[in-house]
Amino acid sequence: MRRYALLLLAAMVIVLFAPAAFAQGAGGGAEAIPNWVALAAGFGMAIASAGGAIGQGIATAHACEGLARNPGAEAAIRFALILGLVLIESMALYTFAIIFLKVK
Repeated sequence: MRRYALLLLAAMVIVLFAPAAFAQGAGGGAEAIPNWVALAAGFGMAIASAGGAIGQGIATAHACEGLARNPGAEAAIRFALILGLVLIESMALYTFAIIFLKVK
């Protein structure tokens, strides 16, 4: 229940401060516009890193569980784990490369 209260509080803070964040500056010219591509790229990399870390943690936990249940399948489990970790990490690296291509 406390987690939901903190989530609600965070949402309320975001909703209250969002109008000030998107308000136009006094100049109103092109120099007052922030670089939204860089901001979006930062959020995209954070989401990709968080998703990759969660996926790697789950894959490692399940591989350890599989090894504990069947030690005879160690080679197959290790191969599947390493292949899965490489594919998960490559998705974050692809996001990183796309960010470098899009942000000037």
